[in-house]
Amino acid sequence: MQGQTQSISFDGREIRLTTGRFAPQAGGSVMVECGDTSVLVTATRSGGREGIDFLPLICDYEERLYAAGRIPGSFFRREARPPERAILTCRLIDRPMRPLFPSWMRDDIQVVATCLSLDERVPPDVLAVTGASMATLLAKIPFHGPMAAVRVGLLGDDFVLNPSFREIERSELDLVVAGTPEGVIMVEAGANQLPEQDVIEAIDFGYEAVCELIKAQQNLLKELGIEQVIPEAQVIDATLPSFLEKECAKGIGEVLKQFSQTKPERDEKLDAIKAEVGAKIAALAEDDPIRAASSGKALANSYKSLTKQLMRAQIVKDGKRVDGRNLDEVRPISAAAGVLPKRVHGSALFQRGLTQVLSCATLGTPSDAQEMDDLNPSTEKHYLHHYNFPPYSTGETKPMRSPGRREIGHGALAERAIVPVLPSKESFPYVLRVVSECLSSNGSTSMGSVCGSTLALMDAGVPLKAPVSGAAMGLIKEGDQVRILTDIQGIEDFLGDMDFKVAGTEKGITALQMDMKITGLDVKTVADAINQARPARLHILEKMLEAIDKPRDTMSPHAPRLLSFRIDPELIGTVIGPGGRTIKGITERTNTKIDIEDGGIVTIASHDGAAAEEAQRIIEGLTRRISEGEVFTGAVTRVIPIGAFVEILPGKEGMIHISQLSEARVEKVEDVVNVGDQVTVRVREIDNRGRINLTLRGVPQADAPAPA
Repeated sequence: MQGQTQSISFDGREIRLTTGRFAPQAGGSVMVECGDTSVLVTATRSGGREGIDFLPLICDYEERLYAAGRIPGSFFRREARPPERAILTCRLIDRPMRPLFPSWMRDDIQVVATCLSLDERVPPDVLAVTGASMATLLAKIPFHGPMAAVRVGLLGDDFVLNPSFREIERSELDLVVAGTPEGVIMVEAGANQLPEQDVIEAIDFGYEAVCELIKAQQNLLKELGIEQVIPEAQVIDATLPSFLEKECAKGIGEVLKQFSQTKPERDEKLDAIKAEVGAKIAALAEDDPIRAASSGKALANSYKSLTKQLMRAQIVKDGKRVDGRNLDEVRPISAAAGVLPKRVHGSALFQRGLTQVLSCATLGTPSDAQEMDDLNPSTEKHYLHHYNFPPYSTGETKPMRSPGRREIGHGALAERAIVPVLPSKESFPYVLRVVSECLSSNGSTSMGSVCGSTLALMDAGVPLKAPVSGAAMGLIKEGDQVRILTDIQGIEDFLGDMDFKVAGTEKGITALQMDMKITGLDVKTVADAINQARPARLHILEKMLEAIDKPRDTMSPHAPRLLSFRIDPELIGTVIGPGGRTIKGITERTNTKIDIEDGGIVTIASHDGAAAEEAQRIIEGLTRRISEGEVFTGAVTRVIPIGAFVEILPGKEGMIHISQLSEARVEKVEDVVNVGDQVTVRVREIDNRGRINLTLRGVPQADAPAPA
């Protein structure tokens, strides 16, 4: 079957959108291809549900390892639970899609992106995001699109559009920009401490390419003769909203202007007003139109809308937020390092307003690295950040489940913010894990996790290149009036238009994540938010450094001690020995843990520094190349009828033949040497099997050099 294809080229890389060939029973389907990467994206809609007040949108990203010519490594040899990077791609699709559906829609919508073929030069995630928009349009689902996404890298001084996996590894920037005809709707980035202006220029560069992909979708719809379904404005019965505005607006406004109150106090007063007006409605006659209009969740939704309207008006008109702060003001900050016993290798408590995060750092050995069984070419992670969000953090009760998409996403954002400042693997070979426990949540726990993680890592003695802080920016847009908010709290996130998280060092940005609740934002406003975040980040960083201003000089006594050095990769087999006997013997003798990488990097872990040094001496002895004529002093380890073995280097022996024990004839080896004797020997020869033959003849014992 032949389908309809629309192509567009960027810097010699062609993106193809093909419709009408795959998944004919899906509401809409499109194959998005670039190089040999192929992603099939479908969008399907089913009837609405009764009694729900949210959009039941499901975005799934499915990886099939056959796409890269691989068989899964699990016991069952088939794909099971999505790997973490696949879950992050699900979120990458969901975040720009969700705000583009009309607020009144309650139909079940499912977007499924399946990577069917992977070209290691072309990451599939941004293709899946663009495909989600096209599939939704083809399914004729009401949608404020089209929407598209691109990735931007920075190699040298040049921006690169949709870089390959290898280019991303070398790039100073990994930025994903999604947008609509109205502007930018989502940004996600990791950066190597880039200045704000460089990141802003990259967003602008990426949005230009987004506009080209939007045109390609519009052209394809035109060729297919499909008209986009424009969402209709919702017709709202004004009976209940008008009644609430008359009865509640003044009381709600007074509560919102009581700046000195705490969040629980404010919530209690707002709930009391809602309960009071609910009682008034219940007292009305059954046939009263106001009572009829307030059935089900209508009262709660209308009350929320009125509160949102009044809070936003207060910010736009008065420039004051519900806690009395100015628009660019950060909440009170407190920070402490080393709050837990040193059984925990590093710990810190960071609090900003009512948001409180406890971060704990653990130092592990190279064997603790996480193996990744997914389509991404990188197979190991040496820095792990895990984020937990228990229900008590918001004063609620819920079942404790395994981490959801939100927890995984927030952990990945904090991880991305810290990675650029970690020491190199060669200088600090530890695998690092940080767990951020959100003990109290009132806005931007992810940025609290970034701050807490920095402090915990420094408390653990990790030599970070620079400390990282983060702040969450918000936005209120009413017509042409735009207000950017620094360090948003929960109610401003919940009732606002943007959640823009910015993390970085004094030098520049390390991570960005922007999500919108409106259908697009111009690049200038995005730039204003980034620039307004910088003084907030530096203020937070200053407060953090009052708790700990540099990494500890010493690590926890309970953390493993690592020694790392390089050997000739050709001699790895010598260290391992037949069946692993040699390396097993070294670990048992020294009570250490030894890891050897294919490139020849040896890492020794031990809680006893002397034991680790002994293991290093043994391995260096095993791998040192011996030359004929060299002189060593060592102990006799074994005696056999034809000679004696001497350990000339730790772990390496040579043999003195009985004829080489003395100038005179020797009848019995024990007449000259015994086990345990210290002797000085010269290397006489190394035979073609690598065996070392030694001699005592002509070697002065009194003037022997110290052992090597």
